[in-house]
Amino acid sequence: MIKKTLLLATSLVLTFALEAQANDRYRSRPPVVVSSDLTAPWVMQLGGAIRPVVYAPRPQPVAPAPRRQIRRSFDQPATIAPQPVAVRPDNPAPKEFNPIYLPQMVDYQTAEPAGTIVIDTNNRFLYLVLGDGKARRYGVGVGKPGFEWAGQHKITRKAEWPAWNPPQEMITREAAKGHFIPAHMEGGPANPLGARAMYLGSTLYRIHGTNAPWTIGNAVSSGCIRMRNEDVVDLYERVNVGTTVVVI
Repeated sequence: MIKKTLLLATSLVLTFALEAQANDRYRSRPPVVVSSDLTAPWVMQLGGAIRPVVYAPRPQPVAPAPRRQIRRSFDQPATIAPQPVAVRPDNPAPKEFNPIYLPQMVDYQTAEPAGTIVIDTNNRFLYLVLGDGKARRYGVGVGKPGFEWAGQHKITRKAEWPAWNPPQEMITREAAKGHFIPAHMEGGPANPLGARAMYLGSTLYRIHGTNAPWTIGNAVSSGCIRMRNEDVVDLYERVNVGTTVVVI
């Protein structure tokens, strides 16, 4: 009887203890802890102290600037050309081309018949006489001091991308200055004679192109009349062998 009473009492004590523990569990709820890396909009609406971490935007790679396309008006691919013999550090020429030397139609009064080429070396202009008081004018480079000349000749030969065979006196003259000139150079963009050449009489002089267009308008040659490659191609197509050339 006593054992039953003790068992019953023990059972009652355990029952009350478990009920009390269960009631204590629901008396105060534990706090809700939200991970700090949650930045969804619904978390922000809770009004707590959680704030999203804002990182600096990753820099975007910059695409390289497109290479400018150079259009050429004559039939030879562009290459890097060496410095021509006539342009030296002790005889510099401006690197900018003066637009006054661009081809243009002008009023030009002359007694020369249409089709004649007149070269005004003092003002650095070449005129193709058209008649009726008009001419097509081009800018040119002329002979440097000591190499000026004047006279009248006819075009005796025309050549496209001519080879260059400098005269021996030029080779000797430049060698004395410490400058090397090849005895022969094939035609091409690196050749000082440029895209076209028109030979004057039986002389060593020519009207020709150049690989140094910034020298147009200057006295830098050894007596030849030089033009921009674009301009000499244009003139070449307008004149024939036998055309009279007057240099003043």
